[in-house]
Amino acid sequence: MNWFNTMGALINLDHPGHFIHWHFIEISVANFIVIVLMVATFVTALLAPFPGRRRRRETR
Repeated sequence: MNWFNTMGALINLDHPGHFIHWHFIEISVANFIVIVLMVATFVTALLAPFPGRRRRRETR
């Protein structure tokens, strides 16, 4: 139980969150960052070449 109290004291979570307002959309900054990182990971996965793809092309 003492470890959990120590970890909770490292970050103060007792303050209002920061939000992004855009017309009718309201999203927290933390959720926006997570969404941007997920989209960046998805795009990277689409554009990155598969390992071994070059080897299969050379053998044909």
